[in-house]
Amino acid sequence: MSLKERLQEDLKAAMLAHDGARATALRLLKAAIRNAEIEQQRELDDEGVLAVLERAAKQRRESIEAYRQGGREDLAAAEEMELRLIEAYLPQKMGEEEVRAAVSQAIAELGASGPADMGRVMKYLMEKLRGRADGRLVNALVREALAGGR
Repeated sequence: MSLKERLQEDLKAAMLAHDGARATALRLLKAAIRNAEIEQQRELDDEGVLAVLERAAKQRRESIEAYRQGGREDLAAAEEMELRLIEAYLPQKMGEEEVRAAVSQAIAELGASGPADMGRVMKYLMEKLRGRADGRLVNALVREALAGGR
């Protein structure tokens, strides 16, 4: 079952269970996928759907942060619910130790020696770890490793 089909089935289940919040969140995801398909003028495969879901998750994280800064815990809680729902469809993220190992390996493979190589290492890692690691974590670990002169 493709990711789009799974979303559709989960939407049906949420509607049958009268779970309005979940159904609304799933409809928003389906609309985002449909908009991406219209924009790209082709039907998205699972990889394309994952990219849309990752963008949606990133938007939710940014919204949660903004709502918390504005003192709106009610809106932050609603966004967190949507984020948990989206994350259920995303592949399991790598842990910090796994990312740290990938960073060390990338630095060794590329022969990176200092902060000047940051862009090259980040580009390599983000292509390699796409969707499996948080970009902010990767950035922090690469910065730390290169600052140490490894």
